[in-house]
Amino acid sequence: MATELWWQERLYPDIAQSFQLRVLLDIRSPYQHVVIAENGHVGRLLILDDIVQITERDSAVYQEMMAHVPLMGLPSSAERVLIVGGGDGAIAREVLRHPDVRQVVMVELDKVVVDACKEWLPDLTCDYDDPRMELVIGDGAEYVKTAPDSHFDAIIVDSPDPIGPAEVLFGSDFYSHVRRCLTDRGAAVFQSGVPFFQEDETGGIVRRLRALFPQVRLYQAAVPTYYGGSMALTLASKAGRSFAEPRTSFEGRYYNADVHRGAFGLPTWWRERLLGG
Repeated sequence: MATELWWQERLYPDIAQSFQLRVLLDIRSPYQHVVIAENGHVGRLLILDDIVQITERDSAVYQEMMAHVPLMGLPSSAERVLIVGGGDGAIAREVLRHPDVRQVVMVELDKVVVDACKEWLPDLTCDYDDPRMELVIGDGAEYVKTAPDSHFDAIIVDSPDPIGPAEVLFGSDFYSHVRRCLTDRGAAVFQSGVPFFQEDETGGIVRRLRALFPQVRLYQAAVPTYYGGSMALTLASKAGRSFAEPRTSFEGRYYNADVHRGAFGLPTWWRERLLGG
């Protein structure tokens, strides 16, 4: 029988958001605490180490903006895409919607998350039987160290916050390997926190990427269940293209060409405090 409770996501010592949950799965993997639960308003949720990662109701915002902005911002279709993290499979599902993509490699550390989402979130996860899809259970930072030079047209880093095993995905060494295995025309996108609460984290990501890439752009996605307003996503590229203008029309449940363009319009305080003016 599923457990019902009021649960709090404690973001900071004096701030929390709360959900009434019916817990469907509650296990500990070798890496983290994995919970899948259900809420009457947002549907099923994946919660890792007491932080909401994805919900059925608003998953399209984050997943589509992580996937389609870099892919549609390229001058021509991407052929090879690397996803670091993303164990729920939702970003891979969106990438696979692009018929010209020939290879998708998803490197996820925790197989427990992959299996749990296959069972409990089947409408959100990807088709692992798609012949273009390759799942690698392993360390994403180690994977990019040995990935071929200039191999991927897009690299999507869907990491949790820089705590524990994920901390290595926010360092300059990792970013330099991402740069090496990215094609000259390609783009990499990094989850960069909610600046209203995580300004130092977002600003640090931008600074480290600027030391390695000639072009670094912030864009935003307002995910209702990511408390604190718009989330920052950082796009980095060796190419001169701005990526703010989509190549052609493409629509998801949330994403479209107008949303793509508008996402690069930033609040003044983001420009001043995260980008230095």
